Amino acid sequence: MTDKIAVRTDEAPAPAHTFSQGVRKGPFVQVSGQGPVDPETNEYLHPGDVAAQTTRTLMNVRAIVEASGASFDDVVMLRVYLTKREDFTIMNGAYGEFVTKHTTNGVLPARTTVFTGLPREEMLVEIDALAVVTD
Repeated sequence: MTDKIAVRTDEAPAPAHTFSQGVRKGPFVQVSGQGPVDPETNEYLHPGDVAAQTTRTLMNVRAIVEASGASFDDVVMLRVYLTKREDFTIMNGAYGEFVTKHTTNGVLPARTTVFTGLPREEMLVEIDALAVVTD
């Protein structure tokens, strides 16, 4: 049986609460919800700019995926949580640019988008991921 291991990287923000940045068990990697946080300062970035927040958040997700031994091509699912329905088009544009740039095998991850409240007022977006490592 494969042990469950915590995924940890300084390239993404440290978790603020009692959870891991990510968890790997066998080939499966679950990335905890990430926000637009600078990993060096732990400060929330780009207030009011959902496009920049989306890009920074995806950078954090990608760093954790890579720390697990996977690549962005191994991401099979991304879940996007937005605070405002009217931000969808802007988020979708930034999301599409990032995901297309970092997906080299031509198969984009599946995605769900949910409109909800988030833990911090300055957060306009939060994203988590599921990857399957193919090493």
